[in-house]
Amino acid sequence: MMRCTSSSVALALGLILVTLVSQGYGEKLQVGYYNGKCWNYNVEEIVFNVVKAKFARDPTIVAGLIRLQFHDCIVRGCDASVLLNGPKTEKTASPNLSLKGFYVVDAAKAALEKACPGIVSCADVLNIAARSAVFLAGGKWYFVETGRRDGFESHQSEAIANLPSENMQVRDAVHLFASRGLSKEDFVVLLGGHTVGATHCDKFESRLYNYHNTGKPDAKMNSNMLYALKKTCPSRSKNQVYFKNNPKTHYRMDNTYYKNLLVNQGILEIDSNIANSPLTNSLVKKLAYAPGYFESRFGPAMVNMGRIGVLTGKQGEVRKCCGAVNHHRH
Repeated sequence: MMRCTSSSVALALGLILVTLVSQGYGEKLQVGYYNGKCWNYNVEEIVFNVVKAKFARDPTIVAGLIRLQFHDCIVRGCDASVLLNGPKTEKTASPNLSLKGFYVVDAAKAALEKACPGIVSCADVLNIAARSAVFLAGGKWYFVETGRRDGFESHQSEAIANLPSENMQVRDAVHLFASRGLSKEDFVVLLGGHTVGATHCDKFESRLYNYHNTGKPDAKMNSNMLYALKKTCPSRSKNQVYFKNNPKTHYRMDNTYYKNLLVNQGILEIDSNIANSPLTNSLVKKLAYAPGYFESRFGPAMVNMGRIGVLTGKQGEVRKCCGAVNHHRH
Protein backbone atom coordinates (compact mmCIF):
# COMPACT_ATOMS: atom_id res chain seq x y z
CA MET A 1 0.00 0.00 0.00
CA MET A 2 1.21 3.50 -0.75
CA ARG A 3 2.53 5.42 2.22
CA CYS A 4 1.14 8.89 2.82
CA THR A 5 3.43 11.45 4.36
CA SER A 6 2.21 14.61 6.00
CA SER A 7 5.12 16.56 4.54
CA SER A 8 3.27 16.93 1.25
CA VAL A 9 0.25 18.54 2.90
CA ALA A 10 0.74 22.12 1.79
CA LEU A 11 -1.35 25.16 2.51
CA ALA A 12 -2.99 26.47 -0.61
CA LEU A 13 -1.32 29.50 -2.17
CA GLY A 14 -4.64 31.25 -2.14
CA LEU A 15 -7.75 30.39 -0.19
CA ILE A 16 -9.96 28.03 -2.12
CA LEU A 17 -13.44 29.34 -1.71
CA VAL A 18 -15.94 26.56 -1.15
CA THR A 19 -19.62 27.30 -1.43
CA LEU A 20 -21.25 24.80 0.87
CA VAL A 21 -24.26 24.07 -1.29
CA SER A 22 -23.28 22.60 -4.62
CA GLN A 23 -25.84 24.30 -6.88
CA GLY A 24 -24.19 26.55 -9.41
CA TYR A 25 -20.96 24.57 -9.41
CA GLY A 26 -19.49 23.56 -12.79
CA GLU A 27 -20.23 19.93 -13.44
CA LYS A 28 -22.84 17.97 -11.58
CA LEU A 29 -22.35 14.72 -9.76
CA GLN A 30 -23.88 11.70 -11.46
CA VAL A 31 -24.57 8.06 -10.78
CA GLY A 32 -22.10 5.91 -12.72
CA TYR A 33 -19.58 8.70 -13.33
CA TYR A 34 -16.72 6.18 -13.48
CA ASN A 35 -18.36 3.81 -15.95
CA GLY A 36 -15.77 3.17 -18.68
CA LYS A 37 -13.13 5.33 -16.97
CA CYS A 38 -11.28 2.50 -15.19
CA TRP A 39 -10.55 0.11 -18.07
CA ASN A 40 -12.92 -2.83 -17.62
CA TYR A 41 -12.99 -2.55 -13.85
CA ASN A 42 -16.08 -1.66 -11.85
CA VAL A 43 -14.93 1.06 -9.46
CA GLU A 44 -17.82 0.63 -7.02
CA GLU A 45 -17.37 -3.13 -6.93
CA ILE A 46 -13.68 -2.76 -6.05
CA VAL A 47 -14.59 -0.48 -3.12
CA PHE A 48 -17.43 -2.78 -2.03
CA ASN A 49 -15.15 -5.83 -1.94
CA VAL A 50 -12.57 -4.03 0.19
CA VAL A 51 -15.24 -2.81 2.62
CA LYS A 52 -16.82 -6.28 2.75
CA ALA A 53 -13.49 -7.87 3.74
CA LYS A 54 -12.88 -5.24 6.44
CA PHE A 55 -16.49 -5.45 7.72
CA ALA A 56 -16.13 -9.23 8.21
CA ARG A 57 -13.30 -8.57 10.65
CA ASP A 58 -14.54 -5.33 12.20
CA PRO A 59 -18.24 -4.42 11.98
CA THR A 60 -17.62 -1.13 13.81
CA ILE A 61 -16.45 0.30 10.47
CA VAL A 62 -20.11 0.89 9.51
CA ALA A 63 -20.61 3.63 12.07
CA GLY A 64 -17.03 4.75 11.42
CA LEU A 65 -17.53 5.33 7.70
CA ILE A 66 -20.94 7.01 8.09
CA ARG A 67 -19.44 9.38 10.66
CA LEU A 68 -16.35 9.95 8.51
CA GLN A 69 -18.51 11.06 5.58
CA PHE A 70 -20.52 13.35 7.86
CA HIS A 71 -17.43 14.93 9.44
CA ASP A 72 -15.94 15.49 5.99
CA CYS A 73 -18.99 16.99 4.32
CA ILE A 74 -20.18 19.28 7.13
CA VAL A 75 -16.90 21.18 7.38
CA ARG A 76 -15.61 22.20 3.91
CA GLY A 77 -18.00 20.15 1.85
CA CYS A 78 -17.36 16.61 0.61
CA ASP A 79 -13.77 17.13 -0.55
CA ALA A 80 -11.93 14.50 1.54
CA SER A 81 -10.34 17.25 3.65
CA VAL A 82 -10.90 15.16 6.78
CA LEU A 83 -8.58 12.49 5.35
CA LEU A 84 -5.51 14.75 5.10
CA ASN A 85 -2.67 14.16 7.55
CA GLY A 86 -0.54 16.86 9.10
CA PRO A 87 -0.37 19.38 11.92
CA LYS A 88 -3.49 21.45 12.48
CA THR A 89 -5.54 19.49 9.92
CA GLU A 90 -9.18 18.52 10.54
CA LYS A 91 -8.01 15.13 11.79
CA THR A 92 -6.38 16.83 14.77
CA ALA A 93 -9.53 18.66 15.93
CA SER A 94 -10.92 17.33 19.20
CA PRO A 95 -14.28 16.19 17.68
CA ASN A 96 -12.33 14.14 15.11
CA LEU A 97 -9.89 12.36 17.39
CA SER A 98 -12.30 9.43 17.77
CA LEU A 99 -12.99 9.04 14.04
CA LYS A 100 -12.56 5.52 12.65
CA GLY A 101 -12.40 3.97 9.21
CA PHE A 102 -9.50 5.86 7.64
CA TYR A 103 -7.72 2.57 6.97
CA VAL A 104 -10.72 1.25 5.04
CA VAL A 105 -10.73 4.27 2.72
CA ASP A 106 -6.95 3.97 2.29
CA ALA A 107 -7.23 0.28 1.41
CA ALA A 108 -9.99 0.92 -1.14
CA LYS A 109 -8.02 3.78 -2.66
CA ALA A 110 -4.89 1.60 -2.92
CA ALA A 111 -6.88 -1.10 -4.74
CA LEU A 112 -8.21 1.51 -7.20
CA GLU A 113 -4.74 2.97 -7.77
CA LYS A 114 -3.62 -0.48 -8.91
CA ALA A 115 -6.58 -0.81 -11.28
CA CYS A 116 -6.60 2.71 -12.75
CA PRO A 117 -4.15 5.18 -11.20
CA GLY A 118 -5.23 8.77 -10.73
CA ILE A 119 -8.86 8.30 -11.73
CA VAL A 120 -11.00 7.95 -8.59
CA SER A 121 -11.01 10.71 -5.98
CA CYS A 122 -10.71 10.02 -2.28
CA ALA A 123 -13.93 11.98 -1.74
CA ASP A 124 -15.77 9.51 -3.99
CA VAL A 125 -14.07 6.51 -2.38
CA LEU A 126 -15.35 7.70 1.02
CA ASN A 127 -18.94 8.12 -0.22
CA ILE A 128 -18.94 4.73 -1.98
CA ALA A 129 -17.37 3.04 1.05
CA ALA A 130 -20.01 4.48 3.40
CA ARG A 131 -22.81 3.20 1.14
CA SER A 132 -21.16 -0.23 0.97
CA ALA A 133 -20.97 -0.39 4.78
CA VAL A 134 -24.61 0.66 5.20
CA PHE A 135 -25.69 -2.13 2.85
CA LEU A 136 -23.50 -4.75 4.55
CA ALA A 137 -25.12 -3.80 7.88
CA GLY A 138 -28.59 -4.55 6.50
CA GLY A 139 -29.43 -1.10 5.18
CA LYS A 140 -31.13 -0.50 1.85
CA TRP A 141 -28.84 -0.14 -1.19
CA TYR A 142 -28.78 3.36 -2.62
CA PHE A 143 -27.08 4.80 -5.67
CA VAL A 144 -24.10 7.04 -4.94
CA GLU A 145 -23.51 10.07 -7.12
CA THR A 146 -19.85 10.43 -8.07
CA GLY A 147 -17.55 12.87 -9.85
CA ARG A 148 -16.17 14.70 -6.80
CA ARG A 149 -12.62 16.02 -6.72
CA ASP A 150 -10.37 16.26 -3.69
CA GLY A 151 -9.58 19.53 -1.95
CA PHE A 152 -6.15 20.93 -1.13
CA GLU A 153 -6.83 22.28 2.36
CA SER A 154 -7.70 20.98 5.80
CA HIS A 155 -7.90 23.19 8.89
CA GLN A 156 -8.35 22.13 12.50
CA SER A 157 -10.04 25.45 13.27
CA GLU A 158 -12.75 24.89 10.64
CA ALA A 159 -13.61 21.48 12.08
CA ILE A 160 -13.89 22.91 15.59
CA ALA A 161 -16.06 25.78 14.37
CA ASN A 162 -18.43 23.77 12.16
CA LEU A 163 -18.98 20.33 13.66
CA PRO A 164 -22.13 20.09 15.80
CA SER A 165 -21.76 19.16 19.45
CA GLU A 166 -23.56 16.27 21.15
CA ASN A 167 -25.36 18.84 23.33
CA MET A 168 -26.70 20.93 20.47
CA GLN A 169 -30.23 22.27 20.64
CA VAL A 170 -32.55 21.08 17.87
CA ARG A 171 -33.28 24.55 16.50
CA ASP A 172 -29.53 25.23 16.14
CA ALA A 173 -28.91 21.85 14.51
CA VAL A 174 -31.76 22.36 12.02
CA HIS A 175 -30.29 25.75 11.14
CA LEU A 176 -26.79 24.27 10.69
CA PHE A 177 -28.08 21.54 8.37
CA ALA A 178 -30.19 24.04 6.42
CA SER A 179 -27.06 26.13 5.83
CA ARG A 180 -25.62 23.05 4.11
CA GLY A 181 -28.70 22.56 1.96
CA LEU A 182 -30.10 19.75 4.10
CA SER A 183 -33.66 19.49 5.37
CA LYS A 184 -34.91 18.90 8.89
CA GLU A 185 -35.75 15.34 7.85
CA ASP A 186 -32.20 14.82 6.54
CA PHE A 187 -30.90 15.89 9.95
CA VAL A 188 -33.13 13.51 11.95
CA VAL A 189 -32.59 10.62 9.53
CA LEU A 190 -28.80 11.03 9.49
CA LEU A 191 -28.76 10.94 13.29
CA GLY A 192 -30.16 7.43 12.81
CA GLY A 193 -26.60 6.42 11.95
CA HIS A 194 -26.29 6.13 15.72
CA THR A 195 -28.19 2.86 15.37
CA VAL A 196 -24.90 1.13 14.46
CA GLY A 197 -22.66 3.23 16.67
CA ALA A 198 -21.15 3.67 20.09
CA THR A 199 -20.02 6.69 22.06
CA HIS A 200 -17.67 7.43 24.92
CA CYS A 201 -18.86 8.15 28.45
CA ASP A 202 -17.43 11.65 28.51
CA LYS A 203 -19.83 12.68 25.74
CA PHE A 204 -22.83 12.32 28.07
CA GLU A 205 -21.39 12.21 31.59
CA SER A 206 -23.11 15.44 32.56
CA ARG A 207 -26.50 13.79 31.91
CA LEU A 208 -25.66 11.14 34.50
CA TYR A 209 -24.29 13.29 37.30
CA ASN A 210 -24.62 17.02 36.79
CA TYR A 211 -27.16 17.91 34.13
CA HIS A 212 -26.89 21.61 33.27
CA ASN A 213 -25.08 22.21 36.58
CA THR A 214 -27.99 20.99 38.70
CA GLY A 215 -25.88 18.40 40.54
CA LYS A 216 -28.48 15.82 39.47
CA PRO A 217 -29.02 13.49 36.51
CA ASP A 218 -31.17 14.47 33.53
CA ALA A 219 -34.71 13.80 34.75
CA LYS A 220 -35.79 12.86 31.23
CA MET A 221 -33.50 9.83 31.10
CA ASN A 222 -35.06 6.37 31.58
CA SER A 223 -34.29 5.33 35.17
CA ASN A 224 -33.19 1.79 34.31
CA MET A 225 -30.87 3.09 31.62
CA LEU A 226 -29.51 5.72 33.99
CA TYR A 227 -28.67 3.01 36.53
CA ALA A 228 -26.95 0.86 33.87
CA LEU A 229 -25.00 3.76 32.40
CA LYS A 230 -23.75 4.87 35.81
CA LYS A 231 -22.32 1.38 36.32
CA THR A 232 -20.55 1.48 32.95
CA CYS A 233 -19.58 5.13 33.22
CA PRO A 234 -18.30 6.14 36.64
CA SER A 235 -17.18 9.74 36.80
CA ARG A 236 -14.39 10.63 34.33
CA SER A 237 -14.60 7.20 32.70
CA LYS A 238 -13.13 6.62 29.25
CA ASN A 239 -15.39 3.61 28.65
CA GLN A 240 -17.59 3.23 25.60
CA VAL A 241 -21.27 2.31 25.31
CA TYR A 242 -23.44 1.30 22.37
CA PHE A 243 -26.41 3.43 21.37
CA LYS A 244 -28.58 0.31 21.31
CA ASN A 245 -28.76 -1.97 24.32
CA ASN A 246 -29.32 -5.20 22.36
CA PRO A 247 -25.94 -6.83 21.56
CA LYS A 248 -27.49 -8.76 18.65
CA THR A 249 -28.28 -5.56 16.79
CA HIS A 250 -25.27 -3.35 17.65
CA TYR A 251 -24.14 -3.35 14.01
CA ARG A 252 -27.52 -3.58 12.30
CA MET A 253 -29.08 -0.72 10.35
CA ASP A 254 -32.62 -0.58 11.73
CA ASN A 255 -34.97 1.89 13.43
CA THR A 256 -34.43 0.67 17.01
CA TYR A 257 -32.60 3.91 17.76
CA TYR A 258 -35.81 5.92 17.25
CA LYS A 259 -37.92 3.47 19.27
CA ASN A 260 -35.45 3.85 22.13
CA LEU A 261 -35.71 7.64 21.95
CA LEU A 262 -39.47 7.51 22.48
CA VAL A 263 -39.02 5.66 25.79
CA ASN A 264 -36.36 8.14 26.99
CA GLN A 265 -33.43 5.89 26.13
CA GLY A 266 -31.48 8.40 24.08
CA ILE A 267 -27.88 8.50 25.30
CA LEU A 268 -26.55 11.79 23.98
CA GLU A 269 -28.36 15.02 24.76
CA ILE A 270 -28.99 15.63 21.03
CA ASP A 271 -30.69 12.20 20.85
CA SER A 272 -32.97 13.11 23.71
CA ASN A 273 -33.58 16.56 22.23
CA ILE A 274 -34.89 15.34 18.87
CA ALA A 275 -37.36 13.07 20.66
CA ASN A 276 -38.66 15.86 22.88
CA SER A 277 -38.58 18.86 20.57
CA PRO A 278 -41.89 19.84 18.90
CA LEU A 279 -39.79 20.55 15.79
CA THR A 280 -38.78 16.91 15.38
CA ASN A 281 -40.91 14.70 17.64
CA SER A 282 -43.39 13.74 14.90
CA LEU A 283 -40.51 12.76 12.59
CA VAL A 284 -38.97 10.57 15.29
CA LYS A 285 -42.34 8.84 15.74
CA LYS A 286 -42.66 8.25 12.01
CA LEU A 287 -39.15 6.82 11.81
CA ALA A 288 -39.86 4.60 14.82
CA TYR A 289 -43.21 3.22 13.75
CA ALA A 290 -43.80 3.58 9.99
CA PRO A 291 -42.66 0.24 8.49
CA GLY A 292 -39.57 0.62 6.32
CA TYR A 293 -39.54 4.40 6.54
CA PHE A 294 -36.10 4.80 8.10
CA GLU A 295 -34.61 2.21 5.75
CA SER A 296 -36.04 3.99 2.71
CA ARG A 297 -34.94 7.48 3.83
CA PHE A 298 -31.39 6.88 5.08
CA GLY A 299 -29.84 6.42 1.62
CA PRO A 300 -31.40 9.58 0.13
CA ALA A 301 -30.24 11.57 3.18
CA MET A 302 -26.68 10.29 2.66
CA VAL A 303 -26.90 11.25 -1.04
CA ASN A 304 -28.07 14.75 -0.10
CA MET A 305 -25.21 15.07 2.36
CA GLY A 306 -22.80 13.89 -0.34
CA ARG A 307 -23.69 16.92 -2.48
CA ILE A 308 -22.49 19.52 0.02
CA GLY A 309 -19.81 21.84 -1.34
CA VAL A 310 -18.43 19.40 -3.90
CA LEU A 311 -15.50 20.19 -6.16
CA THR A 312 -16.01 19.01 -9.74
CA GLY A 313 -14.55 19.40 -13.20
CA LYS A 314 -11.17 21.12 -13.03
CA GLN A 315 -11.56 22.12 -9.37
CA GLY A 316 -9.36 20.38 -6.82
CA GLU A 317 -7.46 17.26 -7.82
CA VAL A 318 -7.56 13.47 -7.63
CA ARG A 319 -5.14 12.63 -4.84
CA LYS A 320 -2.78 9.72 -5.37
CA CYS A 321 -2.95 9.07 -1.64
CA CYS A 322 -5.84 10.13 0.57
CA GLY A 323 -3.67 11.42 3.41
CA ALA A 324 -1.70 13.92 1.32
CA VAL A 325 -2.18 16.37 -1.52
CA ASN A 326 -0.23 15.65 -4.71
CA HIS A 327 3.17 17.32 -4.93
CA HIS A 328 2.43 19.20 -8.11
CA ARG A 329 -0.08 22.06 -8.04
CA HIS A 330 -1.97 23.34 -11.02
